[in-house]
Amino acid sequence: MDNPDFIIIGAGSSGCVMAERLSASGRQKVLVLEAGGDDRRFFVQMPLGYGKTFFDPKVNWMYRAEPDPGLAGNVDHWPRGRVLGGSSSINAMVWVRGHRADFDDWRDAGNPGWGADEMFAAFRDVECAVVGDDAIRGRNGPLNLFVPDKTTHPLTRKWFEACQAVRLPLNPDFNGESQEGVGQFEFTIHKGRRLSAARAFLRPAMSRPNLRVITGAQVTGLTFEGTRVTGVTYRRRGRIETVAAGREVILSGGSVNSPQLLQFSGIGAADHLKHLGIQIRVDNPNVGRNLEDHIGINYTFRANCPTINQQLGSWWGKLSAGMHYLMLRDGPLSVSLNQAGGFIRTSPELNRPNMQLYFQAFSTVIPRPGERPILSPDPWPGFSIGWSNCRPKSRGEIMIRSADPFEAPRISPNALSHDDDVAEMLATGKIVREMAASSPLAECIEAEILPGPDITSDAAMIDDIRRRSGTVYHPVATCRMGPDPVTSVVDARLRVHGVEGLRVVDCSIFPNIVTGNTNAAAIATAWRASDLVLQDNA
Repeated sequence: MDNPDFIIIGAGSSGCVMAERLSASGRQKVLVLEAGGDDRRFFVQMPLGYGKTFFDPKVNWMYRAEPDPGLAGNVDHWPRGRVLGGSSSINAMVWVRGHRADFDDWRDAGNPGWGADEMFAAFRDVECAVVGDDAIRGRNGPLNLFVPDKTTHPLTRKWFEACQAVRLPLNPDFNGESQEGVGQFEFTIHKGRRLSAARAFLRPAMSRPNLRVITGAQVTGLTFEGTRVTGVTYRRRGRIETVAAGREVILSGGSVNSPQLLQFSGIGAADHLKHLGIQIRVDNPNVGRNLEDHIGINYTFRANCPTINQQLGSWWGKLSAGMHYLMLRDGPLSVSLNQAGGFIRTSPELNRPNMQLYFQAFSTVIPRPGERPILSPDPWPGFSIGWSNCRPKSRGEIMIRSADPFEAPRISPNALSHDDDVAEMLATGKIVREMAASSPLAECIEAEILPGPDITSDAAMIDDIRRRSGTVYHPVATCRMGPDPVTSVVDARLRVHGVEGLRVVDCSIFPNIVTGNTNAAAIATAWRASDLVLQDNA
């Protein structure tokens, strides 16, 4: 495409939404550059296929974090989507808006237009939900949401009853008036197939003559005239190409790639860039810093009743499930493993939930190096109750190692480096054990496998938390939004401080992490941001 008005870097959750909305009128030419390839792959489209894409370099950047002291020195695996749809093509598909107060925090940090009222209006525009209150939930949006009532394992109902026994209420809609309680998650699944941002937003728009999508195009830098970004350079099939943007460049690379691209283009901490021999365009030490992420762990139990392990644990079980899926788009392969969960407070003094729960009628204790064994469960009946922190106080950073745009950046999460985060994780572990000891779930348990009945003291539980916890793949805030360039990277219209013609639109701009999975907020952020871009370019 010659002379596009807008160049969007990255066809992930946010980039797909931006492409659809900016091209909708037909008046603007939009070019999307995606480093990865096509999303029309079986294990991308099959919902439970994320067990395969978790370690597939054909669709996954396959990042590795630095050894983390807070995780007992472990090196965490950081999968990020490298395919049309980005991480929405390889994630667990859970749709959680976040707590209203999360977005009011954004607004109150000096970002007008980003409060709960505006963001919940964006969610409503996007959604086609089948649960909840009509006044709150969207019914006519492009993103169909699914609640797997028919495929929910019977053990899940027993977990709900055990939760009620420890004073946790049932909640039929985490995205409604209240987030607190336990219940079934909603998923970005439609008619038995993953409904990624590519399927919901980008592909319907790709027939427009004013939208072009180029895959296999990894951006290698931004071009400048003075302080204005004029376009990008990218490598495709071994050749370096340059393309100019008539109006703006929109960076939607995500919380890893967006700060990476800014840094090797000269926007970042001057001392770090100077050390790497990079020409400094804007000295902003916030680029890549302020990293927030949710950290999670599972407690696993051996059951005395069948679980999903028995459905997928043998070759004939896999064959049966596969045939059922291919013929009916139904069964265990048609949904995520985390079919249920919830949001709780570890202290009644808190004004909103601070921990997220996950229930899986499934277990994968037996290690399989280099594999996420979702499709190869333990050979005995098992289930897991997991949790992650919703509002961690630990902060990390993502910084480039060199001026080479093809070298993976250094990811330093500093997980569980704040004492309050450790205390919350410990408190939730004790609550999970209360659930497991409550009827009717207790009657289904033969033994606690992980961490095991000998791990009872606070010190032992904390040691286990550090050794077995890891990212739940929700990094945000590495290009955070705020009015002051001393403390932020983009302003409230998502324009990069210190340059013209450049915005960042993805999870990296979150001023603080949201309560729950981040994909919904990434999509709503782009929906909201597209209004700003169109207003500024009217």
